[in-house]
Amino acid sequence: MPRIDAFLKLGLAQGCSDVHLAVGVPPMLRLHGDLMPIKFRDLGATELESYVGEILTNSQKDRFGSGRDVDFSYVSEDGGRFRVNVFRKETGVGATFRFIPGDTPRLERLNLPKVIQTLCDHHQGMILVTGSTGTGKSTTLAAMIDHLNSNQHLNIISLEDPIEFVHKSKKSQVIQRELGTHLPSFAEGIRAALREDPDVILVGEMRDAETISMAMTAAETGHLVLGTLHTTGAVKTIDRMIDALPGEMREQTKSFLSQSLLAVITQTLVKTPDNRGRRAIVEIMVMNRAIGKLILTDQTHQLPAQLQMGKDHGMQLMDQALLEAIQRKEIDPDDAFQYAADKAMFQRFVTNTSVLPKIDAAG
Repeated sequence: MPRIDAFLKLGLAQGCSDVHLAVGVPPMLRLHGDLMPIKFRDLGATELESYVGEILTNSQKDRFGSGRDVDFSYVSEDGGRFRVNVFRKETGVGATFRFIPGDTPRLERLNLPKVIQTLCDHHQGMILVTGSTGTGKSTTLAAMIDHLNSNQHLNIISLEDPIEFVHKSKKSQVIQRELGTHLPSFAEGIRAALREDPDVILVGEMRDAETISMAMTAAETGHLVLGTLHTTGAVKTIDRMIDALPGEMREQTKSFLSQSLLAVITQTLVKTPDNRGRRAIVEIMVMNRAIGKLILTDQTHQLPAQLQMGKDHGMQLMDQALLEAIQRKEIDPDDAFQYAADKAMFQRFVTNTSVLPKIDAAG
C-alpha cells in the first residue's frame, strides 16, 4: 500500500474535504473550511518526494520531472477517490488531495434553488458555474449532469481535468474524457466533441481564449454547454468572457452573451450553524431581455440591480441568498458575514435578530 494512503485514510475518517502535504510542515487536513495540522512530524523533502513517487505513473513522473504540475485522479487501496495536484515550490514537493464522494451528487440533495434544475431542461445555450477554488463547482456540475442523465435521452460529453465523479450511463450516454489522458486541451476536446453528435458538452474549465471561443461556437450551434470560470459574481463573469477574447471579437462576444448565455451560477460554501459542515449558497443570474441590453451597451455594473429584482425568474444576489439562509438557520451568521458584499447592511440584519449569535463588527 502506498504510504500516502495512511494520511488519506485518516483524512476520510475525520470527514475532511482536502489533505495537504508540503515540505517543512506536518500533513494538513481541511475540515469544514479550516486547515488544521495532524499530529505528525514535519515532512522532509526526500521523504515527501518518495511518498508522491509511489502513486505517479511513468508518464506523470516524466511530466513532473520536466518541471510541470501534475493533475490526476487517484483511488486509494481503501477505495477512496481523490483529485490530486502535485507541484514544486521553493522548499520542495507539495501535493493536495481533494476527496471525491463515491455517490454521484443529486440536485435535490444539494438543496440548490429549483431554477437550476429548470435551466438543465434547455437544449441549447451556455450555463456557467463560477466561484473560487474549493466552492463546490464540480459537485454542482456533476449533479446537473446526473439530472440530465437520469431524465433525458442524450449524448453527454464531459471534458474534465481530471475526471472526478464517475457517471454511469442511465437514460443518457455519458462519455467522460480527461485532459492529458484522452485529449491535449479543452479546446481540442470541444472541437472533437462537435464531431461526436453531442447534445450536451461539459467543459471542465474555460481557462483561455481558444476554449471560450470553441465553447461559444458549440452553444450557438444547437448544443447545451456547461462550463466553469474562476470568477466571483455575474458582473465579473460577463466582463471576463468579454475581456478574454481579442478586441475585434468584443461585439461578437457581447452579442453571444446576450443571446446564448442562459445563466451564471456563482457559489460559495458557508459553515452550518453547528460548524460541522458547509452549505452551498448561490448567486443566480438568468438571462432576459433587460440583462441582454445591459451587456450590449456596456452597462454590466447595473447587473446586480437586475438580479435583486429578478426573484420571480429565479434570480438572486449572493447577499440575498445569505440573508435568507440565515433566516432559515441553515448557515452560521459569523461565517456568512465574511462573504457579504454589503457588510453594513448584513451587520444590522444579524444584530437585530435575537436568535442569531453576535457578529464581529470589524468584519
